[in-house]
Amino acid sequence: MKKAFQYAFRHSIPILISFIPVGLAYGLLMQTAGYNWAWTGACSLFIFAGSLQFLAVSFFAGGISLATVTVMALLLNSRHIFYGIPFIEKWKKYGPWKLFLIYSLADESFSLHCSNRFDDGSEKDRMWSYVFEAALVMFYWLVLSVLGALLGSLIRFDVTGIDFALTALFMVILIDQMKAVEGSRLPAVIAAVSSVVCLLIFGPSGFILPSLLITVVLLLVFRGPIDRRKEAVQ
Repeated sequence: MKKAFQYAFRHSIPILISFIPVGLAYGLLMQTAGYNWAWTGACSLFIFAGSLQFLAVSFFAGGISLATVTVMALLLNSRHIFYGIPFIEKWKKYGPWKLFLIYSLADESFSLHCSNRFDDGSEKDRMWSYVFEAALVMFYWLVLSVLGALLGSLIRFDVTGIDFALTALFMVILIDQMKAVEGSRLPAVIAAVSSVVCLLIFGPSGFILPSLLITVVLLLVFRGPIDRRKEAVQ
């Protein structure tokens, strides 16, 4: 477990760094909207979805109905349905820990799980690495958002656009995976083309779900050539 924790901590440091400005900004936003650190901590623990939490601040302040909030939450986080697909076979052997891994599967933890490189160790070591990564991501977000709420009144600078740190992080992870990939880069090309096309058709607020659907379908269609390319390289 010690080795697994050390691996998870080293692997999650980029997430910690990116969460510093974003978590503090979210805590500040909650504080200025009239919600103290306890409300901020509860949202970070039970909602645990950065984009939805930022949007929820306007929901709270605007008195939006529960039905509207529910529908918006489902639409905004519908992409999470696809995040579990690569881990179905891996996690079903992890007993009750798979429930925690499912609950904690956000954008950041998904990125970490997909970029894991297990050179050695048992299946149990891998399980603890997944668990510690997910737990650390939740811990970072919870602590930093609460800290932002506590220190919110002391922050005087304009935080507009500061959440771009997460977008930059995902770009770095993508580039790292592209360098490390063995075999065809067709999945990345399919995802990129699908995203651009859907962005042009559906706009910034509605392109994510159709892009994911198209990407999954095309990956299933081209699974044979992708697998053969990977086997040829290995």
